[in-house]
Amino acid sequence: MKKTQYRKCPFVVGTLCLLAAAALALSNHLTDLAAGKRAKAILDDIHAIMQTEDTIADRRMIFDEEPAAEKVEQIVPDYILNPNMEMPKIEIGGNAYIGTLLFPTLDLELPVISSWSYPKLKIAPCLYSGSIYNGSAVIAAHNYTSHFGRLSELGSGDAVSFVDVDGNIFNYKIIVKEVVGPTAINEVVESDFDLTLFTCTISGASRFTVRCRLLEKPWLL
Repeated sequence: MKKTQYRKCPFVVGTLCLLAAAALALSNHLTDLAAGKRAKAILDDIHAIMQTEDTIADRRMIFDEEPAAEKVEQIVPDYILNPNMEMPKIEIGGNAYIGTLLFPTLDLELPVISSWSYPKLKIAPCLYSGSIYNGSAVIAAHNYTSHFGRLSELGSGDAVSFVDVDGNIFNYKIIVKEVVGPTAINEVVESDFDLTLFTCTISGASRFTVRCRLLEKPWLL
């Protein structure tokens, strides 16, 4: 009897390991779905607020429709005059949001929280350091499929856009994708790129980084 029981032990242990792995995978999937739903709800709130504020047209250079006409008085956004100014925010659910990130290739739009913490990363991508206005922004997010988990699907030359809460649109082009060590924070933050996006790899052992260049000044669009 004892020998039979010993033979069953590896089978039982293996079955328990499989069940534990399945439970973990299900838990991660449900967490991912919940994160996506939260981000979608926040996006809806941001869009609703921005639609009530007539800021997009006011923040761009206005031209006469007649080809020969002179340019109408141009309105220069405050951030052009002062790139180091604090980015405006929208308060939703106890968190401040500075705008949204758009990935046309992925058909994905995400809200961006103004400062980062581990609890906030479970809600949406967060501004890790720098600013969109002075070309030093670094944005971090979890590798949920509904957040930054699909960054690896992007390619060099793909478009990325950021829209601040005043309606200013910043269009970027992806220049390079990199994988850096888990402690290489300085390497991620300190660069000559206008926008850096990063998340953990699936194993969590490294950081997947996307570097972007600004295509043009938004107020000249």
